[in-house]
Amino acid sequence: MATETSPPAADRMADPAADRTADPELACPISPVVDIVFSRWTSPILWSLHAFGRQRFVELERRIENITPKVLTQRLRQLERDGLVVRTYHPEVPPRVEYEISELGRTLSPVFAQIAEWAATNLDHVERARRRYDDAGAPRG
Repeated sequence: MATETSPPAADRMADPAADRTADPELACPISPVVDIVFSRWTSPILWSLHAFGRQRFVELERRIENITPKVLTQRLRQLERDGLVVRTYHPEVPPRVEYEISELGRTLSPVFAQIAEWAATNLDHVERARRRYDDAGAPRG
């Protein structure tokens, strides 16, 4: 009895029509990565740890404007769980905790660099498109 298998992710990306009937999460193979890496606060945390190296909680809190301590704690725990951040506890008086991007987290560096390049090239185009859209009025229907 033959079993049917789905094509590899690269084949699905080359022919998106092949997955039209697939589960929405399966239709886009990068969805899990986007959920992990590009949530509201995760990107700034990873960016800060990559750009500035090992940091204490208060340093991250100062660098990332408007993040609450509760949210920063939650995101750091999730990033540690996902293997993207390493937490180091130093049993001193007072105790010291530092966070740094892991080797796995560093593998995202080219992705962030490419997105930063895209942003530098295209965000002004996006802004102009938004202004044109807003000036024309929202479509009705």
